Amino acid sequence: MSGKYKAVASGAITNGKPVLVHTDGTVKQVAQTVDSATQALGSNLVFETGSMNYIRGTFDPDNNKCIFIYSDVGNSGYQTVVVCTIASDGSMSKGTPVVFSNHSGPNTSVTYAGNSKIVAAYKHSSNNYGNGIVGTISGTNVTFGTAEIFDGGQEALNPIVGYDSNADRVVVAYRENAGGDKGSCKVGTISGTSISFGSRVYFNNAASGGNAMTFDSNSNKMVISFADSANGSKGTSVVGTVSGTSISFGSEAIFNNAATKNLSSTFDSVNNKIIISYKDSGDNNEGKAVVGTVSGTSISFGSEAEWMSSGTFYGDENRDMIAFDPNANKVVIAYNDETDSFDGEFVVGTVSGTNISFSSSTDFDTDSNESTALVFDSNVNKFALAFRDSGNSNRGTVRSLQLAYSNTTNTLTSENYIGIASGGTYADTAEATIDVVGTVNKDQSGLTAGQTYYVQNDGTLGTSADSPSVVAGTAISATELIVKG
Repeated sequence: MSGKYKAVASGAITNGKPVLVHTDGTVKQVAQTVDSATQALGSNLVFETGSMNYIRGTFDPDNNKCIFIYSDVGNSGYQTVVVCTIASDGSMSKGTPVVFSNHSGPNTSVTYAGNSKIVAAYKHSSNNYGNGIVGTISGTNVTFGTAEIFDGGQEALNPIVGYDSNADRVVVAYRENAGGDKGSCKVGTISGTSISFGSRVYFNNAASGGNAMTFDSNSNKMVISFADSANGSKGTSVVGTVSGTSISFGSEAIFNNAATKNLSSTFDSVNNKIIISYKDSGDNNEGKAVVGTVSGTSISFGSEAEWMSSGTFYGDENRDMIAFDPNANKVVIAYNDETDSFDGEFVVGTVSGTNISFSSSTDFDTDSNESTALVFDSNVNKFALAFRDSGNSNRGTVRSLQLAYSNTTNTLTSENYIGIASGGTYADTAEATIDVVGTVNKDQSGLTAGQTYYVQNDGTLGTSADSPSVVAGTAISATELIVKG
């Protein structure tokens, strides 16, 4: 029949509804789906039955695991790792904790490093050497290679470690104590279960404290943020480019014109921004954040935003207290509120352009807890909040956090609309008949003759364009539409 097209239905199609065509030639009714959830906290899971402290975290997307390292106070402070899994319902499970270094103290950091690997960087308490070690994740188990020294005898303070997925290299940044606390950096290359390091590069030729590091996967740059002691400890960032076994840096950029402490940073992969959280010592130790945009080897910043406008928050160096949820397009900062008996709390941030705004705070733990790590699990779109629970003998505890979100997915594009279903309603895989361009579809109701109608994303017809703008046709009566496209 002229002006009609027959094709296999992909899903049920209702008579008189707009239809699109897939790349495989099947046809589908125009529709949209809404995926939504309310904000929710899961139940506590104890992963360390003894006292612990100084927890850090990372996510392994190869195995969909949240990895946490911490100091096991009940075991001489030895550095220990545990693998945790978040289920789709927010419940959590854990593997058996494993010791990876018989040293104690807060000077440890961890990153996912590709191919089911993690790398931990730490200052060994027996000799102050900077060490890096590779762990391999298998299920809920972690096995480690041999530790490699990245700074011997220089007293590597507060090392942080990040992964450049473009160069497939690990970057370690630290304060070189014997060299005047200069901001130092080395690039690590993983081979099997071993890691080797290139030559030292200074990212700041002066004392640098409170370092934070984030990889910008949009520009393929590593951004290091720090308190520049040679410039009043102002909050400062530099952009690093990894090449082979070395890294080079652009010019420094100031994001806070006062003494800055307790830095933590993350990458917003939706807006392609760096988000830096910190304590502003020049403004009553308030918690603040700033949005950074990388361009070439430079970074620029929007306005500072307060996320804790009164009081202060507790923090040691190397904190993993900020993470980004690309599903909800939100940033979360988790912290310990000194003004509220060190309760565990979090705030949710929304980026708009080069600025960020925050919600009011929510408790995740009403007992004192002075060590917190936040990891986003992109498999189930939930955060893992790990902390020292002082209300439960300082045991290592973790719980999930689901942000509220509503994501709408549209099937209509500016090109795939082909016409209106006619002749009845069709079941999935049935042969459907479609009135295509130039045909009069007689299966409508309530139209106004002479009016142009547009396909809406929800599959209805409307007199104004949706986005994208797709013309359905022109009405010639209340029940008839000349199909256009």
